[in-house]
Amino acid sequence: MIHTLENDQLRIKIADHGAELSEIYDKTNDRQVLWNADPAYWKRHAPVLFPNVGRYYEDHCLINGRSYTSGQHGFARDMEFICTDKTDTSVTHLLESTEETLKHWPYIFQLYITHTLNERDLTVSWKVVNKSQETMYFTIGAHPAFNVPVLPDTVQSQYRLTFNGEKELSYCLLNPEYGTVIPDKTYTLHLENNSCPIDEHMFDHDALVFDNGQITKAGIALPDGTPYVEISCDGFPNFGIWAAAGAPFVCLEPWMGRCDNTGYDKELSQKPNINELKPDEIFDQSYMISVK
Repeated sequence: MIHTLENDQLRIKIADHGAELSEIYDKTNDRQVLWNADPAYWKRHAPVLFPNVGRYYEDHCLINGRSYTSGQHGFARDMEFICTDKTDTSVTHLLESTEETLKHWPYIFQLYITHTLNERDLTVSWKVVNKSQETMYFTIGAHPAFNVPVLPDTVQSQYRLTFNGEKELSYCLLNPEYGTVIPDKTYTLHLENNSCPIDEHMFDHDALVFDNGQITKAGIALPDGTPYVEISCDGFPNFGIWAAAGAPFVCLEPWMGRCDNTGYDKELSQKPNINELKPDEIFDQSYMISVK
């Protein structure tokens, strides 16, 4: 089922499947902001990444000495959530652990995802509840894809990425064999007036991975330099930027933790930027998408 939130400026749609944001339509400017999930390039709009962002090294993690296998980005994006609350301005979905999820990640949990519309801002909130009798370890992230280009008779390379106050950013790349970060080599993204062009070769080596809380706001600007969408994500230690080869979209991805470094073989509990929840504790975090 698809749920719609609407005001005089935006129309938002959220699916029960994956609690996935599936449309951001800008009424004011008559344009679709969110990617349409054309499977020719990428079949998703904005999946939630849980209980792991990206891939574990060799697709398994170690928890209390036992190995658990999990695919890229975890299982939540491919599961049916239950809509537990809907108002004129918000929709809340719930996912709970099952016998199948316990095979891949041994914790009893509740994951609530709430989408709240306020004028031209959409806040996406996550609440994770640990219902297990042991400490839970996880990462969680967002993966929204935005249409680039959005104007007729323009091409992606005319658009720019925008950031908040930085002169340059450092990033890592992924190992093409494992899909995990190459940790011992960093690159510099040079910015001019807090922005850089979306170069046609920017994603030749998959996603750009930014650590250490460098990015608190990121956006995409029209050819005239005006941002048309921005993500605000204070308190997120990691951030990814990605597009499929030749695809007319760019993903801006705030992450609470990320994929493994290549070669990581320690307990999940020791992983950098891992989120830790004691029994009955609650994790709360949110980010905001602003349509300009």
